[in-house]
Amino acid sequence: MRAVRIRPTPDGGVPVVVEAPAPTPGPGQVLVRVRASGLNRGELLQAGRVKDGDLVPVGVELAGEIEALGEGVTGWTPGDAVVAHGTGTQAELVVVAAGALVRKPPSSTWAEAGSFLNVSMTAHDALVTNGRMAPGEAVLVNAATGGVGLAATQIARALGAGTVIATTTSVSKVKTLLDQGAHHVIDVSSQDQVSAVADLTDHRGVDVIVDSVGGTVFDDNLTSLAVKGRLVQVGRMGSARAEIDLTKLWRKRLSLIGVTFQTRTEEERLACIRAAERDLYDLWERRVVVPVVDRAFPMEDVGAAYDHMAKSAHTGKIALLTTSSAGDR
Repeated sequence: MRAVRIRPTPDGGVPVVVEAPAPTPGPGQVLVRVRASGLNRGELLQAGRVKDGDLVPVGVELAGEIEALGEGVTGWTPGDAVVAHGTGTQAELVVVAAGALVRKPPSSTWAEAGSFLNVSMTAHDALVTNGRMAPGEAVLVNAATGGVGLAATQIARALGAGTVIATTTSVSKVKTLLDQGAHHVIDVSSQDQVSAVADLTDHRGVDVIVDSVGGTVFDDNLTSLAVKGRLVQVGRMGSARAEIDLTKLWRKRLSLIGVTFQTRTEEERLACIRAAERDLYDLWERRVVVPVVDRAFPMEDVGAAYDHMAKSAHTGKIALLTTSSAGDR
């Protein structure tokens, strides 16, 4: 089978397509023939760290059809259309845990489905499980045109946030964010986030912030939060370091929360999938919450796909297609 691997170089790994042995599902696992797999910034960062050693599998999400069932798997049938969260998913055949499967709705294309689960469960975990967003609350999403940012914007609006504020550095992306559920958009290339949030919330601040930027906006985020606000830190695109004014933390009784799947147990990871499925599946089926696919690349053009993500010019997700028909339903 064909599979994407990261080939080490002294300057950081590069993605390549190789021939690899087809995997076999073990107990509690299923084998999926992949139609599409989403590309996430985490894979780009992972590639940059691979400077020596062996070829490294890559990818965390997929959409495809069940090829075979491992021992003890019930409730699924070969041929079922599914999405899944796993490892090494940028390949033609992938083994995943049966508990990591979600049925693909007929309303979704393969490219959309392959780009859905990772960002949706991340955004849901940040907003709902950790951010404890309640209907009517005000939400701020930093870097909202990325995959997680757009998912958080859609989910916040769909689950009843009273005010959804999105930030971007590009005036050309403002309309997209408004179309995807934001009530207000702050172009931080020309507007001050703190002043804009104060104006939009009558100086109260927001209740939840989903942040993918990190240190460069950390102090502005603390200032933008309301009393008892929650800052959920998802990514560090701007900087991984920040200086904290503890007086702001103390005075407002703020909660600072970091989220990642890298340090979760298998049971915690599967619980995140089930929680996202519980709250989002119907919305996805009705196309209220749908991943925005910026571009879909055939697997053989994986290098171009990674380059496109590295330029940060995309809006939403980038998909890798393993078949020419993977953009269809």
